[in-house]
Amino acid sequence: MRNYQAVIIGAGCAGLSAAATLKKKGIEDILLIEKDSELGGILLQCIHNGFGLQTYHEQLSGPEYAERLAVEARQQNVEMKFNTMVMEITRDRHITYVNSEEGYTTISVDAIILCVGCYERSRGALGIPGERPAGIYTAGQAQRYLNIDGYLVGKRVFILGSGDIGLIMARRMTLEGAKVLGVAELMPYSNGLPRNMKQCLEDFNIPLYLSHTVTNVYGHERLERIELSEVGPDRKPIKGSEMYFDVDTLLLSCGLIPENHLGDACGIEMDPHIKGPRVDENYMTSVDGIFAAGNGLHVHDLADYVVHQAAKAAEGAARYLTKGKNTGGEIPTIPGQNVGYVVPGTLHTSDLPALVEFYFRVRKPIAKGTIRIRNGENVIRSIAKEHLIPSEMEQVLIAGKQLENAAGDITVEVVEEN
Repeated sequence: MRNYQAVIIGAGCAGLSAAATLKKKGIEDILLIEKDSELGGILLQCIHNGFGLQTYHEQLSGPEYAERLAVEARQQNVEMKFNTMVMEITRDRHITYVNSEEGYTTISVDAIILCVGCYERSRGALGIPGERPAGIYTAGQAQRYLNIDGYLVGKRVFILGSGDIGLIMARRMTLEGAKVLGVAELMPYSNGLPRNMKQCLEDFNIPLYLSHTVTNVYGHERLERIELSEVGPDRKPIKGSEMYFDVDTLLLSCGLIPENHLGDACGIEMDPHIKGPRVDENYMTSVDGIFAAGNGLHVHDLADYVVHQAAKAAEGAARYLTKGKNTGGEIPTIPGQNVGYVVPGTLHTSDLPALVEFYFRVRKPIAKGTIRIRNGENVIRSIAKEHLIPSEMEQVLIAGKQLENAAGDITVEVVEEN
């Protein structure tokens, strides 16, 4: 059985960043496995600009950003397999994959990095009643049809959910000549980045219906009409608030979920807050030698954050390959008031990196608050910040030395100020 030092599963921006970083850290025997025929993942269908501001300090389209990362990986002479589907990973780090050239093949690996991305919530997951006509797509699915296949999915469009892909598709469909009648959001605030709200809705006079959801769809073969209802604080439709829109297309932009079936099947502990693996400060999961990063760990708002985090996971994997597992005392990190989740989910108090990064999102918009990292009642770091919103991921850095004597839980919270 062929053995590799490291295998990266997924060749989107996370996988490309991890592969190049491993090589730079001196790990030579690396394999990058990709299920599609080319590098780049979801970036290839994101033809709008706005990528790379932090990584390359310029605005790039998704394909341009992917090409920059791909060039770096190729320059490091990373071995790659395309059109290859990983079927299984095991706790003892065996990977079974399949492709047309080799058939079913099993390899052994010293370290695995999961860079598997995420998937969209479908109509079935949302529980929208009505018939099953054509014309209902996830926003990412419609984006691929339009930007890769050149197919305009509809001419009279409504979008459910104010996630970034939905907002970007509202602009894209308008530019291609479709009429976007509106965007509805279940929550009383938008779930997209402020720049996308401005550039994709306001600049094109597309209405946003906050605290609204689609409560029925009509049409036998093709979608003909949707019912939109206002929802109350309990998120249930308010009777008598119904509005109707004659449309041929409904796009769903209602959240992304980390793709975790491989990790789940091999017994990796999942964090219920992020629906991805629970990882430590080196991005290692609960299974020794298996690491996770990017949108397969938790959903990011910027590709630059994915690239940065995947590089950190690769550094953690390189450290594991050269030094072994960190066996120091383990303590959990937990989300406190107004915080939805915290990554990493655990810390080892010995041999911490010089800087420990915490990622989190708030549960609701906060005009003015104080971010606090505390160990019991001891506040380790406190940061005043304005305009915290759920659509923007927050990052806090703490010197590893400040956490070495921690005992019990580390809590990340945001105290709302008056």
